[in-house]
Amino acid sequence: MEITLDMLLASRDHRVGMQHTLREKYPNLTLVCLTVIMPGNVKRNLSSLIVSQAAINVLLGRLEGNIVDVVTRDLATGYEAYVVTSLPLRDAKLIACDIEDTHELGRLMDIDVLDGDGIPVKRETVGSQPRRCLLCDNESRYCMRNRTHTPQELNAKIKNMVDAYVQQL
Repeated sequence: MEITLDMLLASRDHRVGMQHTLREKYPNLTLVCLTVIMPGNVKRNLSSLIVSQAAINVLLGRLEGNIVDVVTRDLATGYEAYVVTSLPLRDAKLIACDIEDTHELGRLMDIDVLDGDGIPVKRETVGSQPRRCLLCDNESRYCMRNRTHTPQELNAKIKNMVDAYVQQL
């Protein structure tokens, strides 16, 4: 299903609302928000479902023993998971960066750790490098902002990554 810009914006608003609700419910704990990076106007497809399951499995596995609450949402606008953990912000961010940087599909996972004001902790805060583009060595934000690569190029790369991941299972 193709999504519209209005649907995407409404989904982001709802995600911010969910984050606010969970931060109010658990004011002294750390909130981790997981989404799947999927370019274009189709956010829910076989590739995104595979990435989302890999992402939530590895995240919950890495946070095991420190999980207070988990909320997941599988929407047309994309998969979302919210994990409340007793780990300090820094420890949770180190885990998030490690997953994004080392898991076979980590480049397709966006794992934000939110501070008490709902602001994502920057990778640089824990000594991690900015995320790299899927297709070249530039910072991903540079390529996204400049639309350096076509959606077709990005989707082909994503399909290859997901296919390689599935073949090793």
